[in-house]
Amino acid sequence: VEAECLTRCDDTRTALRLIGHAEDVLAEGDTDEPCPVWMDWFTPVRLAAFKGNTQLIAGHTAQARATLLAVLDNLPADDGKQRTIILGDLAAVEAAAGKPEEACRWANETLDQLSMTWYAVGMDRIRDVRK
Repeated sequence: VEAECLTRCDDTRTALRLIGHAEDVLAEGDTDEPCPVWMDWFTPVRLAAFKGNTQLIAGHTAQARATLLAVLDNLPADDGKQRTIILGDLAAVEAAAGKPEEACRWANETLDQLSMTWYAVGMDRIRDVRK
């Protein structure tokens, strides 16, 4: 949560450091402290998805592309909402990289996914790419 706040406040360097720490904690596995019930949605794949978005915002397009493509490969098939976000972020990566054809390809995939699984956040990603 802190990393997301920092990303939105343009402190991506600290946010990426915090994400790295979260990756380390997740890699360590179980601890003596139980995980709160409200964090059952927090998985390494979702953390990586947010990392890719933070890398994009930080201007690290090559790293963002690699991270987001890996997320797409590991995302559960039934997670359509998250898929819209990842696809939209990939469109933004290609737009930022100066590759409009690739950006359009990913944007079209995002819109196809949105037609099956509506998610306002995914649509916001497409609106951002269009800007």
